[in-house]
Amino acid sequence: MIKNQPIIIGVAGGTGSGKTTVTRSICEHFKNTSVLMMEQDFYYKDQSHMPFEERLNTNYDHPLAFDNELLVEHLNQLKNWESIDKPVYNYEMHTRSDETITVDPKEVIILEGILVLEDERLRNMMDIKVFVDTDADIRIIRRLMRDINERGRSIESVINQYINVVRPMHLQFVEPAKRYADVIIPEGGQNHVAIDLLTTKIESIINKN
Repeated sequence: MIKNQPIIIGVAGGTGSGKTTVTRSICEHFKNTSVLMMEQDFYYKDQSHMPFEERLNTNYDHPLAFDNELLVEHLNQLKNWESIDKPVYNYEMHTRSDETITVDPKEVIILEGILVLEDERLRNMMDIKVFVDTDADIRIIRRLMRDINERGRSIESVINQYINVVRPMHLQFVEPAKRYADVIIPEGGQNHVAIDLLTTKIESIINKN
């Protein structure tokens, strides 16, 4: 018997929008089904050929920061029920690590990241496209709390980065990709009604398979 291809769900949205919370809620709902979470952040480009000083200037919110060619290749392998060696990014060295993580295919693949709807090749592979839409003031507060508490950064550095890089990239690339979404979830992980509707839709696709 030929196995049906896995279902691919894209979950996009701005920094601090609640993408990860939505994704985890879906994974929790389908804990008795084989679900794989793929983060676009693992697919930042290798920068080992660049001097360290140049790597420090990398704009991680720009589409060109991602190795989407490799991501598309890996998603195709997973769709064909083949395992992949997922890259690992070293944020201290600002380049890809020598380490990889072996990932086995699952029935449901959730691809999460700020720009997963921006790339047409990725969109064309998705069965459901989701955009988590949260107000900018909530997103900046969440990012501030995360970067200060988890990454040891100063308030000033987080705000400067947000104003000079994160916000312009959001307006130029992240927000416009919302028009490609099949489902828009306002207020992220707190929107239990939207998440319930989404999981019901996923269930219907799984049952058809």
